[in-house]
Amino acid sequence: MTDSGVTQWVNDLMGTLGAPGAGLAIALENLFPPLPSEVILPLAGFAASTGRMSLLAALVFTTLGSVVGALALYGIGAALGRDRTVALAAKIPLVKVTDIERTEAWFERHGTKAIFFGRMIPVFRSLISVPAGVERMPLPIFLTLTTLGSALWNTAFVLAGYFLGAQWEVVSTYVSAYSKVVLAAAVIALLVFVWIRVSRRSHKQEGGVRAGRTE
Repeated sequence: MTDSGVTQWVNDLMGTLGAPGAGLAIALENLFPPLPSEVILPLAGFAASTGRMSLLAALVFTTLGSVVGALALYGIGAALGRDRTVALAAKIPLVKVTDIERTEAWFERHGTKAIFFGRMIPVFRSLISVPAGVERMPLPIFLTLTTLGSALWNTAFVLAGYFLGAQWEVVSTYVSAYSKVVLAAAVIALLVFVWIRVSRRSHKQEGGVRAGRTE
């Protein structure tokens, strides 16, 4: 769906449901990251500036939508559980069980920070709910951190749309650039990870061949 298509869809949703429509759009954005919150949130702020909904309602319902969407992904992680997640991940090329165990250890140490600050990082803010569910992070802590992080992110963009008015699309332009930088960094990190893993595997194979020749 293009940004113009998203804009029309969110407009129609808010026209029918009001502030709860904005909340529903944000809940779906958590489940389907390609739906851009940088379009939905400022548009909700703009709608509030025109009197189609109250500013407080826009803030409350978009934050509620974020929490509901995150909770659904948490439930998926909890339903899969550690064993299924490990079994699925172990089938992915270049992924080792030891890598998963290190990730679990990292999440145990930094999980609260990841949940809170992750709500402000595109795509990651959705995906981080799954390992939280897998690791069975205490639900009250998960909900508190998710609510606080989402409230900060949502408030910033709803207010931007509210004060910019008809120029609300300026916000999506800047956040789109930010999202691209974050995603590019994630892709580079993944490529580096693959390169290191392939290099190590090649060195091990070369070492085994050399050892066989010496024998």
